[in-house]
Amino acid sequence: MKNLCILGSTGSIGKNALAIAEKFPDRFAVIALAAKESVDLLCRQIEKFRPDVAVVYTEKLAKKLKARLSPDVNVRVLFGKEGYREAATHEAVDTVVAAMVGAAGLPPTLSAIYAGKDIALANKETLVMAGELVMKAVEESGVTLFPVDSEHSAIFQCLEGNRKRDMKRILLTGSGGPFRTLPQSRFQEITVEDALNHPNWEMGRKITIDSSTMMNKGLEVIEAKWLFGVSVNRIQVVIHPRSIVHSMVAFKDGAVIAQLGVPDMKGAIAYALSHPERLDIGLPEPDFPEIGSLEFEAPDFDKFPCLAMAFDACETGHTLPAVLNAANEIAVAAFLDRQIPYTGIPETVRRTMEKHGLIKHPSLSDLFAADRWARRFAAEVTETIDKENS
Repeated sequence: MKNLCILGSTGSIGKNALAIAEKFPDRFAVIALAAKESVDLLCRQIEKFRPDVAVVYTEKLAKKLKARLSPDVNVRVLFGKEGYREAATHEAVDTVVAAMVGAAGLPPTLSAIYAGKDIALANKETLVMAGELVMKAVEESGVTLFPVDSEHSAIFQCLEGNRKRDMKRILLTGSGGPFRTLPQSRFQEITVEDALNHPNWEMGRKITIDSSTMMNKGLEVIEAKWLFGVSVNRIQVVIHPRSIVHSMVAFKDGAVIAQLGVPDMKGAIAYALSHPERLDIGLPEPDFPEIGSLEFEAPDFDKFPCLAMAFDACETGHTLPAVLNAANEIAVAAFLDRQIPYTGIPETVRRTMEKHGLIKHPSLSDLFAADRWARRFAAEVTETIDKENS
């Protein structure tokens, strides 16, 4: 029996993780659930899984959650940063599913690592912001970090049974998003609804926008650098519109091993939770005769500048990836709020990165300071862009 804490239980990854736990009650017990503000859904999850601890963002939301729960439910309701940390370090928890969105997921994930918990990592920002510090903590604590992103899970699977020193490069695949074939001249016309219409994957709003700008792929490049201990020049992004090949690893003898499957996050989540076993979660294998062919192409860095900026941030390192991430979070939120046009997302990130005073070899406090600065500056940039487009 594996005891789980799910940080971000009301999001896409969290809901899928709970679906797997429900399907295999003899293998998984849910000890802690944490969400931000989706009280109604969290309440239903608590009623079904009966965790010891539940966490929400504010004290007001905690009171609201307590009022909604049935009298027979015995759960400690916590809130805020300390609540998330307590859930992640609960003494009964074996594995933490780190699926909170954004930089907020870093502190509880790092606390869980220091507490000796294995991590099923779906929060990109944990490694984007603090990859060096996190991987050092993983090594020192002797825990295992299992990737949940489908691409990183694929790379992890491709490397199993092979010597890492034989790896030549990582081939990180991406669908190219909904605007792969749209002329760049029309990007100014893109609406929120257009950007949320991903052709293959069902994901949360923020990550769906990131996929459309290809920032998501850029963040995955940074994540892959730390997960697999490779330099950025050994990571190649390959556009694969069908999303059947989830990623590949090329070896020094010219061999390439790929991991394939239907585009469904439950496969990567289940493997992270059950490794080294594989669970029968009811997913079909791809119908290859029906698919017919698997197309690949190079990414267009001019058309998708977010991807280019992520590569630059990855190569520069230090505090720049944290600034990239923070600026992007602010820009995406502004776009979703219809404050800035779609093209304002990369423009906000670019202006913020250019203005940042790099801090070399940052501490965790340095990284959070850079994150706070970037958010303030990016918010000013979005206001400027809003006025420029009024």
